[in-house]
Amino acid sequence: MHILLAASAFNSLTQRVHAELRDHGHHVAVALALTGDSLPEAVRRHRPDLILAPMLKTAVPREVWSAHTCLIVHPGPVGDRGPSSLDRAITEDATRWGVTVLQAGEEMDAGDVWASVDCPLPPVGKSDAYRGEIADAALAAVLLAVDRFASGTYVPRPQRSGRARPYLRQEHRRIDWAQDTTESVVRALRAADSQPGVLDDLLGSQWYLHGGHPEGRLHGRPGELLATRTGAVCRATADGAVWIPELRARRVPGEPAPVKLPAVLALGDRLPSLPEIPAPPDADPPARTWTDIRYREQGGAGFLSFSFPGGAMSTGQCRRLLAAYRTACSRPTSVIVLGGGRDFFSNGIHLGVIEAADDPAAESWANINAMDDLVEAVLTTTDRLVVAALGGNAAAGGAMLALAADEVWCRAGAVLNPHYRLMGLYGSEYWTYTLPRRVGTGVAERLTTEALPLSADAARRLGLTDRTLTCGPQAFAAETARLAARLAASPATQAAIARKKDRRGHEEAVRPLSAYREAELARMRETFFDPQAPYHALRRAFVRKEPPDRTPPHLARFVPGRRTAPLPARRPAVTGPAQHDRATGPGGC
Repeated sequence: MHILLAASAFNSLTQRVHAELRDHGHHVAVALALTGDSLPEAVRRHRPDLILAPMLKTAVPREVWSAHTCLIVHPGPVGDRGPSSLDRAITEDATRWGVTVLQAGEEMDAGDVWASVDCPLPPVGKSDAYRGEIADAALAAVLLAVDRFASGTYVPRPQRSGRARPYLRQEHRRIDWAQDTTESVVRALRAADSQPGVLDDLLGSQWYLHGGHPEGRLHGRPGELLATRTGAVCRATADGAVWIPELRARRVPGEPAPVKLPAVLALGDRLPSLPEIPAPPDADPPARTWTDIRYREQGGAGFLSFSFPGGAMSTGQCRRLLAAYRTACSRPTSVIVLGGGRDFFSNGIHLGVIEAADDPAAESWANINAMDDLVEAVLTTTDRLVVAALGGNAAAGGAMLALAADEVWCRAGAVLNPHYRLMGLYGSEYWTYTLPRRVGTGVAERLTTEALPLSADAARRLGLTDRTLTCGPQAFAAETARLAARLAASPATQAAIARKKDRRGHEEAVRPLSAYREAELARMRETFFDPQAPYHALRRAFVRKEPPDRTPPHLARFVPGRRTAPLPARRPAVTGPAQHDRATGPGGC
């Protein structure tokens, strides 16, 4: 079928729907609901068989829904209505939630139901759950609804009852630091972690607080700032404290939209002298503290996990992760697993920190070199196998970081964007070496120029990844650990390490890694230090969330679906043929 996606933004869920509908053979195009674009005109131009709205903040015009079947994806169970559905579920400490696909009509979220799927709602941030359990449920519901529509025989069920609840405004999110417990503060922060944040007074100014993690060891006067840790600030609650990783200043009328930044950087000179308290060595979840980088060992494998807000990696974060990686390489293991968390793997350089820098060009240059140093360390590890474990999405330099590993294991719900073009960049992170060696030069060129998202299944078919784990987000870390321990114990692993070392030596003799880096960085430097390069305007618009004036051409055209057989391997196997895994234990939605 020809399916038109109507969306307020090409966000993570819209990207996943776009990718997976193509995997199912449908032709897919996007029409963004923008001031300068008319949805009715887009519908007339595309003449779709079906209109699907994965994430739409505005009402569908009557002339569209009255003439075409238009299905709305609502992140709530049947009967739930309103724009803050998931926010309220987290605020109210719900443990199960769901997604409903319903038909657009006169009243928002009140149309006939085409499909509904329930799912667990773990104690994580809203955006994490949205990209994880909610997205899994949404895809199951969308595919079911599309199949039902295609059958031509299914009659959607009317909603017999429902409760429309208004937008959750800041006065209902507000934190009372003198009275609220750590648990309630964390819940409020998680319900608003990415957007809109929780508006609060801090050091004489108003800030939106983004993200929150409990701290069980530090205490102080409620509301007081107690410490810093790798860019985050720790603030006392009524019975403990919380770590707040990011802040965003309140917008001043007439001024550009402020950028969300690491809390310490955002506060700048306002921040009083506070102790920088590193995470304790036993910084596992039972310790009730927070750190963005963790290392542990199990069954001959080392696990270096990291979690940076939004998947962005600043110069400092890259350097800290590189130091942790080098330490992990000094341990007596035969396998290192890089990643393994449930949300973003990495999205590459930190555009927000770059935008806030006194010299964005210089900070861009420092950040890309720090990313390259990290990728180089992974590429040149020849005494053990390295696995990149993608529990969540990866894009741009973050996707290329994953490709530096010997094997890439990907959760079935992850979305990959292995390209840089939409930010006006040529790219680095040794992509001109790693991407073609996995998929071939022709496919590499297509992926980087088309700039379209890939599902985990499509990535595996192309040879971009090696293993797909069909499990829920909460099960991914345990399943990765089981497979890594099995790999470390395999008698074939030492032989695979020896072959890897020989191959790296041969490829270095043919063309050294330094040659790839120099060629890529020459193009990047030219862009970074050219004030007229599109990168600067694109970066500014991205971090300040400025909407485009029209749907980008690469999204506005119908992209044909791809039902393709697995492609032959284009590089020598490291540990043997890749396989598609179904995880044991609790599944996802």
